[in-house]
Amino acid sequence: MNKDALFSDGTSDYVSPAQPDWNEKITLRFRTAQNDVDEVRILLETGKYAMRKVCTKGSFDYYAIECQLSEEPFRYSFEILKDSEVCYYNRCGVSKDIKRFYDFVIVPGFSTPEWAKGAVMYQIFVDRFYNGDTSNDVEEREYIYIGEPCRKVTDWNQPPEAVDIRRFYGGDLAGVREKLDYLQELGVEVIYFNPLFVSPSNHKYDIQDYDYIDPHYGKIVEDGGEVLPWGSRDNTQATKYQVRTGKRENLEASNALFATLVKEMHQRGMRVILDGVFNHCGSFNKWMDRERIYEQQPGYPKGAYVDANSPYRRFFRFFDERDSAWPYNKNYDGWWGHDTLPKLNYEDSPELEQYIIDIGKKWISPPYNIDGWRLDVAADLGYSNEYNHMFWKRFRKEIKSVNPDVLILAEHYGDPAEWLQGDEWDSVMNYDAFMEPLTWFLTGMEKHSDERRMDLWGNADNFVNTMKHFMACMMTPSLQVAMNQLSNHDHSRFLTRTNHIVGRVEHLGTKAAEEGVNYAVMREAVTVQMTWPGAPAVYYGDEAGLCGFTDPDNRRTYPWGRENKELIAFHKEMIRIHKEEKPLRKGSLKMLYWESNILAYGRFQEEDQIIVVLNNSKELKEVTVPVWQAEVPEKGRMMRLMYSYEDGYTTERDEYIVEDGEIVLNMGRHSAIVLKPLKTEKTSDTLL
Repeated sequence: MNKDALFSDGTSDYVSPAQPDWNEKITLRFRTAQNDVDEVRILLETGKYAMRKVCTKGSFDYYAIECQLSEEPFRYSFEILKDSEVCYYNRCGVSKDIKRFYDFVIVPGFSTPEWAKGAVMYQIFVDRFYNGDTSNDVEEREYIYIGEPCRKVTDWNQPPEAVDIRRFYGGDLAGVREKLDYLQELGVEVIYFNPLFVSPSNHKYDIQDYDYIDPHYGKIVEDGGEVLPWGSRDNTQATKYQVRTGKRENLEASNALFATLVKEMHQRGMRVILDGVFNHCGSFNKWMDRERIYEQQPGYPKGAYVDANSPYRRFFRFFDERDSAWPYNKNYDGWWGHDTLPKLNYEDSPELEQYIIDIGKKWISPPYNIDGWRLDVAADLGYSNEYNHMFWKRFRKEIKSVNPDVLILAEHYGDPAEWLQGDEWDSVMNYDAFMEPLTWFLTGMEKHSDERRMDLWGNADNFVNTMKHFMACMMTPSLQVAMNQLSNHDHSRFLTRTNHIVGRVEHLGTKAAEEGVNYAVMREAVTVQMTWPGAPAVYYGDEAGLCGFTDPDNRRTYPWGRENKELIAFHKEMIRIHKEEKPLRKGSLKMLYWESNILAYGRFQEEDQIIVVLNNSKELKEVTVPVWQAEVPEKGRMMRLMYSYEDGYTTERDEYIVEDGEIVLNMGRHSAIVLKPLKTEKTSDTLL
């Protein structure tokens, strides 16, 4: 039995329809080598059923069976027989035994948005992207945040400091608006914004008001008020911060600007994802009001920190709830112990739950019409796993009732399977089945640059086995919209990981993040990012060569005027290839060959195939790749779409011979190649 020929997955070539509804009939398919097996059976919970050979195409036979779905999850695997030989096939491939954990799973009625499948995303940390409106900049010492005054950074090129949360560079939505042409020319289809709502920090994960875009990102139409002296305890007079971020005119103008921006992006065919920070808020929040911003403002009830009888008291969990303890004991539960991040107490407050559900619906509705939510630390929400699942089930139901095409994407570390059963999240930021395995393979570095592992650097077996396992934890519709990032606001920049320096900026300094970086390895990573299943997501500035250790050094400003233009051009070419080649959106994936520092895989859908090969070693390598396994014709030629090598890259056309289903490549040091077959006269399928 030719086990390398055996194949099936959850894509539309092998499941039809790919996203079936309740009680619908589906057709499942399985591939074998031509005339190579005696029987293929599907294994269901109710028994084994023989599949029928329906056609022969090229080197393969295809078997099919029709199955009736109910409203329950449908699990299956395959049994293949030849003479006395028996093997099994599941989400991880060929197996000697039945492994139910890796069964294929279809949840009737579960679907993810078509627009998000393979969509090219771009993450923007707004304060560091571009300053398009200087009139809304945070002013020097405008307010006190965590005991010290905020800072206005006047040198755009100055790197972040070790303690950076109260330093502002002035990036805003007007700046994003000015750079939409750049983003569109890059090939961006979706923008994911880090938090935009009112907040005193530059990261805005400590939200003050979920109903409004922060005027420092939006628009200030009414300015005024005196800046209080540093350390002032006079909370009765209006500070400039209160006027600028709390004045109704500024809040409404900022929301209107955001609505206009989204409309313009939609007119360009671009989508928008907002960051939903619903596990915790900020101590500045009007519900808590620890800093007493809202206490004397008309129209705002007293915050939970100010008054034991506050309507928001049950929004939080105070350690001593006795009335007699008030106001002497105001200790409350902060996320991971951070008192500036009060954890939201959903279980004790139906009003809070309803409010957040309404917020989720508000921003996907007119006039804002955002296209998705990225959910911050989504598995932490609530005080129990039971409540967490209950909330996200309700969130999905309510959000999708307003717009079924909205993407629900969660931040999650570890196995997300329990949230990806079809009734909670659509998918995740793909750490376990993308960022981490790829980083270990290409650099041997941990994603924060906190550790170097020589045993994982170039370890192809670890890469393949890890990817197979964690990809098997997601159904295909989730996998196709998973956010595949190399870097983001929480981890070191990927380019910095290529220098193999372990540590953080406070110990090593800013320059160390830029020393000895390897652009060829960066291009390898981008090649995989743009050809792997999922939605490739570029962290702003990665395409321009930004470096940086982990937070806050990874939040350097976009280097306008100092960009690495060659790296930008490379991104443009790889994004173009990703968007033009059909299999790279929703096609099947098959690993074709791997050894130390070598990876080769194929993407294929219907009549189209793409082959990707990497040499991550410091040596020239001759690599023989069995491209026939990815349904490339056994004899013919392949055309080069991209070749990245140690000193650069080329998109010049070159051709390679396919003989007996194999192709032989001479791969340079730290190189990557993307190939597609040259089309010949189509061989007709033999229907049986």
